[in-house]
Amino acid sequence: MERYSRQIKIPEVGVEGQEKLLKSKVLVIGAGGLGSSAIQFLAAAGISRLGVVDYDRVDTSNLQRQTIHAGKVGLNKAVSAKIFVKDLNEDVKVDVYPKRIEEIPEIIKKYDIVLDCTDNLKSKFFINDLCVRYNTPYVHASAVGFMGEIMTVIPKTTACYRCVFKTIPKEAITSEEFGVISAAPGVIGAMQALEAIKYLLGLNLITNRLLYMDFLSTEFVDIRVERDPNCPVCGTI
Repeated sequence: MERYSRQIKIPEVGVEGQEKLLKSKVLVIGAGGLGSSAIQFLAAAGISRLGVVDYDRVDTSNLQRQTIHAGKVGLNKAVSAKIFVKDLNEDVKVDVYPKRIEEIPEIIKKYDIVLDCTDNLKSKFFINDLCVRYNTPYVHASAVGFMGEIMTVIPKTTACYRCVFKTIPKEAITSEEFGVISAAPGVIGAMQALEAIKYLLGLNLITNRLLYMDFLSTEFVDIRVERDPNCPVCGTI
């Protein structure tokens, strides 16, 4: 009651909602900029079990935005995340997967919701297809430069990532190529955590919408999208 008192006071949460969070399981794929932010707020909120997938090791260049890895250069990021969570909230158990999601796809079935915190489009398409196949809700997000986007997918109910983006665009850029301001993935990763929390509590989500954010101009664009009946992954035809 003391640790989660500020959440319990919220009418949409209460004791019942907090108990739901304390029984929930969330999988975070990618413990980089987005994942670093999402992991700390999910853990702080009292999610019962966090799964963290990341094969990469902490590099000095990561620390500009991947704040949970401070002092852990050279360590696997999933292992580093577990150490951070243990220090923050011992209520939360962490499953460590120091591999690529392509190597362990079936772990998705163990969790209530998935956060796609990867930074490349090939993985994003793979995660979308995997979550639709296993009927597991997930939150897509990306960040580059001063920009970002987020969308939640409820498989076979709302538009999926392939309904919006049919194939990987040739002109696609990544944060490694283009750069990213430190706070952008922090903001968007926190929004991913918030979407997961809202899903677990049965609240309104960013579905059938792609929320695009330009932090340089402070413009938010809410792009309406529809489920494509001809979608090769979730289509009804």
